[in-house]
Amino acid sequence: MSASGGTKAIVAALAANLAIAASKFVAFAFSGSSSMLAEGVHSLADSGNQALLLVGGKKAQREATPQHPFGYGRERYIYAFLVSIVLFSVGGMFAIYEGYEKIKHPHEIDHWYWPVGVLVFAIIAEAFSFRTAIKESNLLRGKQSWKEFVRHAKAPELPVVLLEDLGALVGLVLALGGVGLALITGEGVWDGIGTLCIGILLVLIALVLAVETKSLLLGEAAGLEEVKKIEAATVDGDTVTGIIHMRTLHLGPEELLVAAKIAVGQDATAAEIAAAINAAESRIREAVPIARVIYLEPDIYLETEAAKGADREATPGGPASPSAEH
Repeated sequence: MSASGGTKAIVAALAANLAIAASKFVAFAFSGSSSMLAEGVHSLADSGNQALLLVGGKKAQREATPQHPFGYGRERYIYAFLVSIVLFSVGGMFAIYEGYEKIKHPHEIDHWYWPVGVLVFAIIAEAFSFRTAIKESNLLRGKQSWKEFVRHAKAPELPVVLLEDLGALVGLVLALGGVGLALITGEGVWDGIGTLCIGILLVLIALVLAVETKSLLLGEAAGLEEVKKIEAATVDGDTVTGIIHMRTLHLGPEELLVAAKIAVGQDATAAEIAAAINAAESRIREAVPIARVIYLEPDIYLETEAAKGADREATPGGPASPSAEH
């Protein structure tokens, strides 16, 4: 997986979650706390999710085949979507069920020091994992807000790990609150309420991940800045006089398809057009290195044809580039 895939953040989260899951199950065995059981299942699900992300990254590196000529870059999106399903079903729905059962049939927590000690350890471990995810994300985030980064990131791994770690930290605080109130009041129902809150939190995070990864699976265009760079690199002002219309599509997080109908001079010869197209492709790849698949179709600019292309243009900035009128 490439550096932007956040392998370091995934491995850190996987190591933390495996250790935390084991400690939570031990705490549940000694204390009978439903919050500990729900949190243990949550950490186990998170560990499986990180393993899925690593598998998806590995599969995405396969070479293109005649059956899949554009490669397997979207494998990473598929596995990220599977993560949202696992988080929803195994993590969220299980915790909601367990919380409901504990509220309906509450019982006191035994050996309180087990769940409290494990929760403190888990918070420290998750904070370390979350810090790693933030550090790795900052290398790519630039000036984007965290909300914008999660919504617009083309590599799904870092947003997934960020949301999982954030959910884990909030869930641990909820679990600690539920256990603490159960110990203070002697009412086991608070442990169930904490568990129920954890389940609702996980379901909400899973839904956010599902929506974002669904958009990536459907196919997203390049970002606005990348589109501007591609447009500027395509037109040379000589043989290539403008862009009639253009489409971009992410074949994977680090692979972009560019298809454009370009306007050329009416007097340009076939040799001049071929040379101009080759030069434009080189400039595009230099300006946007992830633009690996480029198709440029030369044509004579006609306002009616440009309008047809503009009707279907779907760049982040809105309608078709005005460069078609140059």
